[in-house]
Amino acid sequence: MSRHVLLKQQHALQCLGTAVGSVLLRSIATAHRLPPHADEASLYVHWPYCLKRCSYCNFNKYIPRNQNHAVMTECLQKETQTLLQLSQVSRISSVFFGGGTPSLAQPTTIAAILETVSKHTHLSDDAEVTLEVNPTPAGKASLKDFTLAGVNRFSIGIQSQNDDHLRILGRDHNSQYALWTVSEARTLCPGRVSVDVMFALPGQSVKSWESELKKLLPVCDDHISLYQLTLERGTQLFKQVDRGELSVPGDDVTAVMYNSARGVLEKAGFRQYEVSNFAKNNAVSEHNIGYWRGRQYIGVGPGAHGRFVLRAVGGVQREARTQTLEPDVWIREVQRHGHGTRRRIQLDHCGLLEEVLVMGLRMNEGITQQHWELFSPEADLQHIFGMSENVQEFQAGGLLILNDRGLRCSWEGLALLDSILPTMLLELEMFFKKQYTSRKTDIQRDR
Repeated sequence: MSRHVLLKQQHALQCLGTAVGSVLLRSIATAHRLPPHADEASLYVHWPYCLKRCSYCNFNKYIPRNQNHAVMTECLQKETQTLLQLSQVSRISSVFFGGGTPSLAQPTTIAAILETVSKHTHLSDDAEVTLEVNPTPAGKASLKDFTLAGVNRFSIGIQSQNDDHLRILGRDHNSQYALWTVSEARTLCPGRVSVDVMFALPGQSVKSWESELKKLLPVCDDHISLYQLTLERGTQLFKQVDRGELSVPGDDVTAVMYNSARGVLEKAGFRQYEVSNFAKNNAVSEHNIGYWRGRQYIGVGPGAHGRFVLRAVGGVQREARTQTLEPDVWIREVQRHGHGTRRRIQLDHCGLLEEVLVMGLRMNEGITQQHWELFSPEADLQHIFGMSENVQEFQAGGLLILNDRGLRCSWEGLALLDSILPTMLLELEMFFKKQYTSRKTDIQRDR
């Protein structure tokens, strides 16, 4: 999954249950019980630098005037060590190097970080270690060295096989470079190469999108991620569209593009397992599945996000942590304090369940009853959502499925997830408020 997509999901998650008091958290949430899987986590490492800024991008990335790889490596190692010690996890299940353009990092930096992880916790030899790659000649040339450093999976930002679109997007590669990079990556990591492709691009039609996707499939490996172009305010592309210099497909056409791509990929043997992700031969992204199943993850590097329990200081609830954005400031903070954490928010039970709900419904399989009960043993999915008229309407409309197995979107519902989620979050909030009111009444009566 694109880190951008994940962070947008997290940004939208404001805890709707702020009125829930500590009595409710004790009675329903068992606030003194550790969340599940507190002894393991995945690790995300953010490399913030790029050679240039793409026209559509508003993500946390910087064009370095001068870059000290040794200092950056030392600080990434130091922050990794500090956060691993705070979490006291016994195992790191996967590592993902994102950015920015992490393929601009030196392979020795990747090796050093993985060595730090192995020194302070268990990282198995077959753990998934993914590196995002920009398909330029330089990116392609470094792939073998990255595998020698410990990378065993590549995520390649092709974005488009149309050179005109690549120029509009401000990418610094062309379609031929992309194909060469994918070919080299498949040779080095067969079955473990993902490609990112964007749709709803300026001037793109349903027919041209289908044609481009079909041409791309024969050279792809076993994993594809599809992302709709989002016009972010303040970016060059947003301004061009706003001024009428470029036009993008409307919502109706975009919806057709998405569903058409799902059909094309299914015919080619790719199973959709998440809103944006498709795999053959079960070549799913284990790291991203960790996000969607609500597992802990530790974020290292400028602007990285994390969700984990600080067991070293007696923590029993997860913290949502955000590292300082600006690399130079982050470096100074890591050198001074051992980490560059800028923002810490303790997730109460409501906040944790919101994340489990939002992330879990992104998956094709949805949220099983057993999985939900790991986080909410006192109130199952049927108890929370079963009597809701809104949920029943979603079910009657063929968008949502709630049964003894769990809660999931239908094929049609998955395409409309963004419009379903606000209602589901509101239902979760209402359930908490009812429980709080009931508990408060019981306490007053007992007095």
